[in-house]
Amino acid sequence: MISFNKLLIAFAAGTGSLYAQNDAVKIQPLVTDLYTADPSAHVFNGKIYIYPSHDVEAHVAQDDEGGHFQMRDYHVYSMDKIGGKVTDHGRVLDVKDVPWADKQMWAPDAAFKNGTYYLYFPAKDKQGIFRIGVATSKSPSGPFKAQPEPIAGSYSIDPAVFTDADGKSYMYLGGIWGGQLQRWHSGTYDKTLMTDLGKGHENESALSAKVALMSGDMLSFAEPLRDVQILDTNGKPLLAADNDRRFFEGAWMHKYNGKYYFSYSTGDTHLLCYAEGSSPYGPFTYKGVIMNPVEGWTTHHSIVEFDGKWYLFYHDSALSGKTHLRNVKVRELLRDEAGNIKTINP
Repeated sequence: MISFNKLLIAFAAGTGSLYAQNDAVKIQPLVTDLYTADPSAHVFNGKIYIYPSHDVEAHVAQDDEGGHFQMRDYHVYSMDKIGGKVTDHGRVLDVKDVPWADKQMWAPDAAFKNGTYYLYFPAKDKQGIFRIGVATSKSPSGPFKAQPEPIAGSYSIDPAVFTDADGKSYMYLGGIWGGQLQRWHSGTYDKTLMTDLGKGHENESALSAKVALMSGDMLSFAEPLRDVQILDTNGKPLLAADNDRRFFEGAWMHKYNGKYYFSYSTGDTHLLCYAEGSSPYGPFTYKGVIMNPVEGWTTHHSIVEFDGKWYLFYHDSALSGKTHLRNVKVRELLRDEAGNIKTINP
C-alpha cells in the first residue's frame, strides 16, 4: 500500500478545487517504490484502476529512438477514491510471457467488454518493429495472458481504446521518432525514415495518429487503420512544422457533453494538447493546451471521470530527475462553461 499525499485533497478554502492548489501545493507521486509512467486510468467496478508503464534503469544511452526506455513488464494499481490508498496488484504481464515480443513494453491501455478485461500494449518484435499486443484477464487487476501474435495490421506505439455509448470500441495509436510512426508513411515499413519526414516537408500536413474500429471480440481491428485529422480553426490540417500543436504521441479519447475530445502530446515541445470533434473518427479542431511541460520533458496522460469530477493522470520525473525514470501523478481537470479545458501549469 502507498499513501497518496493528503495535501492533494487539502482543497483551497472555499474553492473545493484541486486546480486552485496548483501554485500552492506540489502534487505528490502516486507510486514511490517503482518508477511508473504513461498512466492509463479507468473506472472499473467503482474503483480507479491505473495501467502505467514501468520505468527501469537499463544504463542505455539516451537517443531519439528511445533506446533508454527499456521497460519489460507491467504493474496494475487501484484506488477506491482520489486521495485514498494506492494498491499495487503486482506484476501482471512480463515480456518473457509474450511469445512475439522482444523488448520495450511501452505505454499500455486497458478496456472491458464481454466479461473480459483487455490490456493493450506496444512492444518491439524480434525484428525490432513496434507492434500492438493484447492480453486478457477476468479481473481488472490481472494477471493478463497475452495473445500469441500482435494485432494484425498494428504498428507503432501508445494504444488507447475508447468505448462509445453505443458499445463500439476504437483504438487510437501512434508515436513519431522512437515510436516509428514516420516509417509507415508510405503504407509499408521503411527503416530509413528515422525521426520525421525531414526537410522539405515542413509545409505538408503533419503526421497523424491512427484509429480503427475494434472487432467484437476486441482482439483485432474491424477495418484498416485510418488517419486522425487535426484541423486549425479555418478547417486546414495542422502542418508538420507546427510543433506546438501537431500530434506527436500519447493519444487519448474521452467524451464530454456529446463531444469527442482527442488529446495528445506534442513531443519535442512537451505540451499536452486537445482537439474537439463530433465523431470518434474526427476530424478534430484544435482547441488548446491542457497542460504545459512537466519536469522531465516527456508527457503522456489519461483523462477519466470519477464521482462527478474529471481527473488528469500524467507523469513527471520529480523523484529521479531523469527523463526515463518517471512517476505518475493525478490532479483535477477543470473546464469553463463552454466545455473548454483550463490549462494547467504543473
